[in-house]
Amino acid sequence: MKNNLIVKIQEAFNPALPDVGGLKDYLDYIVPYVSDWGEDLIETEFYTEDGGKPWLEFRDQVNFQETVVHFFNPDGEYLRSTNGNVVKGRWRLLENTNKMIIEIGGGKDKSGGLSELYELVYLDKTFFILQKHGDEKKYLAMGYEPLVRGMTWLEYIQALFWT
Repeated sequence: MKNNLIVKIQEAFNPALPDVGGLKDYLDYIVPYVSDWGEDLIETEFYTEDGGKPWLEFRDQVNFQETVVHFFNPDGEYLRSTNGNVVKGRWRLLENTNKMIIEIGGGKDKSGGLSELYELVYLDKTFFILQKHGDEKKYLAMGYEPLVRGMTWLEYIQALFWT
């Protein structure tokens, strides 16, 4: 009963989120409202920490049942865990930009690797959203795992909207 009262009070003070479609559409709608409050990639303390800071990935695909967690360690090490299976890589910032390169697998000059360029969309202590450069449909939407664990992608979007 107490939790229902809290939810009702929160709903009274928070505007309703319109139905605009899927995850990409919601991010396209919300980001202009929240982007001024976000941090820059140079402020690595928001997404890295010694021992790894877990960022849980969100997707709106019906068949997406995996748990994908990303780690951006301070030394440039990148780890991606998919249902506990870990792939190693590296991450680095492009100087004087809000762009990041994520190298997975072979990486620099090694066969079999993958390097992707992302631009920062939004970053704070709870949300970390990147967009693959040149691909308007490819968002990497993540939330700090201890704060977003158990949320659906729509609950994640609502929490971002009410930021």
